[in-house]
Amino acid sequence: MHRLTGLALTAVALCMLASTPNSVSARDDGRYANSPLKPWFDQLASGKGLCCSFADGVKVENVDWDTQNGRYRVRLNGQWIIVPDAALVTEPNKFGPAVVWPYQDSDGITQIRCFMPGAGAKLDRLRYATSR
Repeated sequence: MHRLTGLALTAVALCMLASTPNSVSARDDGRYANSPLKPWFDQLASGKGLCCSFADGVKVENVDWDTQNGRYRVRLNGQWIIVPDAALVTEPNKFGPAVVWPYQDSDGITQIRCFMPGAGAKLDRLRYATSR
């Protein structure tokens, strides 16, 4: 009986391993472990959840993000992507430059988990006031 239980548990574990998505590439390699901003980055979240839990953040140069028609957009891999409202980090940016947390969905399309405008950027309050 114990042998069958062990085999069943092994089979379940292998099925879980096989069904784990392989497109998730987020990691914490310890590079920023001693940064005074690490705890702050670790708790950053948007309406889509914690930013750093799912995707690596990427610093965005000023020429690669802006607003158009009251919406933020970010240029990634030469393509402008509209930032979904749910992906916007609304707390003040302690880091300075804009940061985006992109990932590729199961279809290979770049999505945005989180976006934090550069320090000093004013959030478009009109857009959020009218969308509630």
